[in-house]
Amino acid sequence: MLKPVDPGPPEERPIGELVHELIEEGKAYARAEFGLLKALATAKAKALVIPAALFGIAFVLALAGVTSLAVGVVMALAKFIGPLAAGIVGLVIFAAIAGGLAWYGVKRLRRDL
Repeated sequence: MLKPVDPGPPEERPIGELVHELIEEGKAYARAEFGLLKALATAKAKALVIPAALFGIAFVLALAGVTSLAVGVVMALAKFIGPLAAGIVGLVIFAAIAGGLAWYGVKRLRRDL
């Protein structure tokens, strides 16, 4: 039986050609990775559009609820202390609540970080 002919050692290519090929393959890999990251980010952004819109609508409705509560408090107090004083008392009440929530938020942020 005949043995296959040994082609011998592979042809050696110049170092510059090998480096150029390595750089081109690295660029192609970087482009592919960037494309993958871009596709993942786009998919995640599309998935978040509807929940973000729902949270926005919920925030607006919650703001309307707090506004009606504030108006109700001022109207209830206006019967007893007059409209201007009731407005000032309502401002103080809701400013105190907002300040307390902000203070607690800063405290938690400092504790968690």
